[in-house]
Amino acid sequence: MEQINIHEAKTQLSSLVARAAKGESFIIAKAGKPMVKVIPYSEPMKMSRTGFLKDKITVPKDFDRMCENEIAELFGIK
Repeated sequence: MEQINIHEAKTQLSSLVARAAKGESFIIAKAGKPMVKVIPYSEPMKMSRTGFLKDKITVPKDFDRMCENEIAELFGIK
């Protein structure tokens, strides 16, 4: 991977940004010591959580009342 001196990077910022935008990666170094890795930006995948199990599971009609008696006993209500 190409290593570019920080002074050169400052003077050629526009061209380096253009190179990265085209998919090129490189390292910017200071006094020969690698400081940062420049990589092309890509949009993160957008994941939708709503409805991701649609048509894969079914919820019982009495879901909100399931185990009602057992839970009441645990809390000493019945």
